[in-house]
Amino acid sequence: MDQTLIESGTDGGAALMPHPDVAPSSGGIAAGVLMCVMSMCSIQFGSALSSPIINAYGPVGATWLRLVFASAALAIIVRPKIMSYSRSQWISVLALGTVSALMTASFFSAIARIPLGLAVAIDFLGPLLVATLGFGLSRQLLWPVFAGIGVLLLAYDGEEWIGNLPGILFACGAGVGWACYILLTKKVGKAFKGLEGLSMSLLVAAVVSTPFGFASAAPHLTASGLFEIAGLALLVPLLPYVLEMVALRRMPTSSFGILMSLEPAIAAVAGFVILLQPMTASQMFGTALVVTASIGATIFATKR
Repeated sequence: MDQTLIESGTDGGAALMPHPDVAPSSGGIAAGVLMCVMSMCSIQFGSALSSPIINAYGPVGATWLRLVFASAALAIIVRPKIMSYSRSQWISVLALGTVSALMTASFFSAIARIPLGLAVAIDFLGPLLVATLGFGLSRQLLWPVFAGIGVLLLAYDGEEWIGNLPGILFACGAGVGWACYILLTKKVGKAFKGLEGLSMSLLVAAVVSTPFGFASAAPHLTASGLFEIAGLALLVPLLPYVLEMVALRRMPTSSFGILMSLEPAIAAVAGFVILLQPMTASQMFGTALVVTASIGATIFATKR
């Protein structure tokens, strides 16, 4: 994982805009590590807890509702100057917002069909490929191969292949979306001050998903359901945004990248604890391979 890889969290999680020229706080590394772990737990356990919402409103409906609440909350905090942006800025946030909406819908569609740990592992292949392909055709391409073997082990429970083809394809789509999201986030981060680009892209994502999500969710909306969705929107993605951005000011970006490599493992734990999705020994080994491949790519990137 190179500098571009650590600029985005899982599931379109935290769109990070690190400042590599700013030295991390020498006394805050431990706090930064804690914030990273809290962020990853928030993302993955929030995704697991979204299962009832996905079942009630459908993946597209759940995507729309989460984006509406998250974008509204962030817009209130950031107050983006909508009328002041240039044509190039609008193009960048329109592209990022559209990708964010499609990526999130694909990820929710995947976890509605296959175990969370498997979905996140497949999803993780996208940014891992972005990082390793940045080195050209070299031995570093072995990292995605190791991760791919890990995904295959995750997809087999010792008796049969788990999940289904649509779920696998949706997870692959989310991975492609995440890879594009990373590249677009880097561009938006340079074009806007602070969190304005992130806020605008979330607003665009909410608008893009409205024609599809409203039709899926509106007939089933209840007051208690809206309250629950609002809470989940704060859990994912707003809390991870704050935690990861503060963490990056307290610790080296290389350390941050290594920590974020634990995401597939945390997803597997969340799937087991919240969704009661068990894992065999070979699936645990597969998760370890994905994590190891990500850590290996990160360490190599820091030596470039």
